Amino acid sequence: MKLRIILRRVAFLIMVVWAASTITFFIPRMSDRNPIRERFAELARTGGFSASDLEVIVASYNQKFGLDKPLFEQYLDYIGSVARFDLGVSLNRFPKTVMEIVYESLPWTIALLFISAILSFVIGNLLGAIAAWPKSPGWLRTIATPFIMFMGVPPVLLAIFLLFFLAFRLKLFPLGQAYSTGIAPDWSFDFMLNVAWHQVLPAISMILGSVGAWVLSMRGMGVTIQGEDYVNFAEHKGLGGRTIFRDYYLRNALLPQVTGFALALGSLITSGAVVENLYALPGLGSKLSQAIQANDFLVIYGIVLFITVAVATLMVLVEFLYPLLDPRIKQE
Repeated sequence: MKLRIILRRVAFLIMVVWAASTITFFIPRMSDRNPIRERFAELARTGGFSASDLEVIVASYNQKFGLDKPLFEQYLDYIGSVARFDLGVSLNRFPKTVMEIVYESLPWTIALLFISAILSFVIGNLLGAIAAWPKSPGWLRTIATPFIMFMGVPPVLLAIFLLFFLAFRLKLFPLGQAYSTGIAPDWSFDFMLNVAWHQVLPAISMILGSVGAWVLSMRGMGVTIQGEDYVNFAEHKGLGGRTIFRDYYLRNALLPQVTGFALALGSLITSGAVVENLYALPGLGSKLSQAIQANDFLVIYGIVLFITVAVATLMVLVEFLYPLLDPRIKQE
């Protein structure tokens, strides 16, 4: 791959980060709401301090965070902070920074969302390819039908259903949380096994809600590819059915699916945020929900910006994978 192509993709990523940062900065400031004033006014109402000291505290924090400067200077300071990976300080968990909150929550989100996304992608595309392949056994082609039925059910409803019946009624799985109460977190095998056991129901709800879409799209691609000349030529050459299915059929049908995988991550993260909060998992979704309830605006803006940049980065990485999946693609 040429260096200028890589630089072009990196420049595109930088533009996405700049655009997301700019939108995140200006949209909250289009209203007259002051997150610092609202947060400390709430504390004053609950008896945290005297209401007469509110203005002094708000003025002090405005000076500390640079909110007393002109808007353009605030924007330059904000862009510089984003370039240094400094997304501000949490108002609710001061002095913990937003990036510290993101770093401590990110492993839980990766463990749930990305593993679920990869499993649903692999299972859905394999079942879709088998369903469209005319030489596959009939019983294998019918396996994909139940997954299509779940396609119209949001992952959140599936999570509630699984939580009620499998965890609450049948008591086959934990009701929630990242690990059992009373267990000290460490790197032992028993702790990792306990964490994995608590992730089963959230992962199943995410997988069942997305496998059906992959099955339908892959089956459509498979039906289209069956009439291509290179597939017919491979059959006339006398190649085995497995070789044709793997090298000529599945590999060519998979390329558009990879593009869809990068685009689907955005909606998957949105659904995963609600599922994490439902199962009380300490991921980005739970932290975002807690920040919304506590009016912790800096954490809200920081997590939204981080998710936007993460999805854009994954889309750029997927573009770099295209030549590995199909050598016919030339980056020119």
